[in-house]
Amino acid sequence: MIDIHNHLLFGIDDGSKTIEESVDVLRNMEKCGYTDIILTPHYIDGSKYSNKKDDNLKRLDILKNELKKNNISINLYLGNEIYIDEDIKKYLKKNYISSLNNTKYLLIELPMSGEFAGYQEIFKDLIMDGYKVILAHPERYLTFQDDYDLIYELKDMGVLFQCNIDSLVGKYGPYAKDTLIKLLNDGHVSFLATDIHHTKHDFDIWKTAEKIALKYISSEDFKVLTKTNPSQLIG
Repeated sequence: MIDIHNHLLFGIDDGSKTIEESVDVLRNMEKCGYTDIILTPHYIDGSKYSNKKDDNLKRLDILKNELKKNNISINLYLGNEIYIDEDIKKYLKKNYISSLNNTKYLLIELPMSGEFAGYQEIFKDLIMDGYKVILAHPERYLTFQDDYDLIYELKDMGVLFQCNIDSLVGKYGPYAKDTLIKLLNDGHVSFLATDIHHTKHDFDIWKTAEKIALKYISSEDFKVLTKTNPSQLIG
């Protein structure tokens, strides 16, 4: 499997605090069947989560070397989970942030509650410029839980949806779970990812989540969301 959303680049956001923690999580992910992982630290301009691309690349190289020392055969790539901002194109031009593995795919996050005014126009502008916008965990936003029709507007615009596999086991509450099930039933999901942060994670939960997913989609569709579609981002 291939993961396109997580917080395992050590020491820079609310994810793994140390390289040892990152290695421990990645070791467990390998056991769960993950072969390739795009690391996506938060980028929120003006906040403590605004580490720049150059430093992230240095940390990526350090982590890759550490995986080799520990005989962990996972391929690592760099991206960001970018908080919605009118200046995303400027941050890309200045090399502040990373697309997903230097592709045209951008993983973008919205506010969990409330609405960021004009986010649709930002998405349209990015798409017009040739970027492929992936909305991180739409099932978790109160905006879409309350007004599911907004999903259709974004879908028609060309926005792709990455959902968190843990939402299926109720990690983010019943409304997120119900919204994800509806997204799966409607065929709107393009990627299922982990959004994993820490070693505290119960790795057995992913098998439970997969069993729940297979009530609504086929095993082939599950493979598309966890391997086939993500493979387009790693070449």
